[in-house]
Amino acid sequence: MTSPADFDDFAGAFCPHGRFALAGAASGPLAGLTFGVKDFIDIEGHVTGAGNPRWLETHPPASATAPCVRTLLAAGATMIGKTISDELAYSLNGDNFHYGTPRNSAAPDRVPGGSSSGSASAVAAGLCDFALGTDSGGSVRIPASYCGVYGIRTTQDLIPLDGIVPFMPSLDTLGWFTRDARLFAGIGRLLLPPAPADAPPLRRLMRSSDAEAETDAASLEALQHAFAAVTVRLGSAEAVRVAPDGLEAWRNQFRLLSAAETWSIHGAWIETAKPVFGPAIADRFAFAREASGLDVAPVHAARDAIRRRLREIVQHDGVVCLPTSPGPAPLRSATGEAVESFRQRAQRLTCIAGLSGLPQVSLPVATVDGAPLGLSLIGPPGRDLDLLALAVELAGSPIAAH
Repeated sequence: MTSPADFDDFAGAFCPHGRFALAGAASGPLAGLTFGVKDFIDIEGHVTGAGNPRWLETHPPASATAPCVRTLLAAGATMIGKTISDELAYSLNGDNFHYGTPRNSAAPDRVPGGSSSGSASAVAAGLCDFALGTDSGGSVRIPASYCGVYGIRTTQDLIPLDGIVPFMPSLDTLGWFTRDARLFAGIGRLLLPPAPADAPPLRRLMRSSDAEAETDAASLEALQHAFAAVTVRLGSAEAVRVAPDGLEAWRNQFRLLSAAETWSIHGAWIETAKPVFGPAIADRFAFAREASGLDVAPVHAARDAIRRRLREIVQHDGVVCLPTSPGPAPLRSATGEAVESFRQRAQRLTCIAGLSGLPQVSLPVATVDGAPLGLSLIGPPGRDLDLLALAVELAGSPIAAH
């Protein structure tokens, strides 16, 4: 091909306005590798589209390339394009009303998951070696699980988000996808600060009984070999109930907090620009408008309690092991209540790390009805590199041979 951006996007993972490339440095740890960038992350001279054509029309080209992208380019990787996002990142399904639904190559009859759908799709399809995404409410973890790739939500505020469109500022994080565990960890060594020098090894394992209660029976059965492999590595697992007041209460707190935050960021633009949203996204922004007028102080207090609760559980050396999603990805043909019900169940799992600000990795370990399913590890704050190292160790264990 004449250019790194000249390739057959058979997965429909890249934005129509995102078919351009940036060459990486001639040498470096990522030399010869390619990556995609979620269309929430700035590239100098190009408009960041945020999943909506009206946003694309009403915003100027970025004045600088996001630092995370610059770091990867300097390490030798070549960026081959911008990937599709759900509209303003407000979904977990991965379908975009304007640009279409990227292909889930691991399960073509199922959705890829969102909002970093294009990035997960591109990696799963082998169109690039890795891809950047963002995760506020599960937007890397869920598509990683659905598409059968590695994905990480980093510790809240550990990586600066300069040059990234804000969505829910107190929840937004950077993440990435790979097919290979060693590359997964290698990207972390480039983008993440070192772990605290005095941090003890991760050596205590817990299983979230309430997260498992949200998970389909067939999916739990499919994950048993992976749970066993983690147990071999970390020792016997203690069952814990993560949310004493119930994961549905936590999901509702996440829903109110995130809605009020995203309206505070985007409400004025929505009122002025009057964008066309897909039906589900339009409904969520209508709720966000309502939430912006509510007293969310109790929700902030509840979130503080959740952060304390999770830090008491993991302390400095603990890992919580749980299904990434309640089951494999919904079928592309699913509509209405079935999609919304599954989304809510998924949010009961993703809100744990989201509200607590802890790092979470999703490992591709199982299949159910021929579709991928991920197992997640949540660790102490700032121990992202240790979770990535654990992912590499587990990739060489029976967890990968099942």
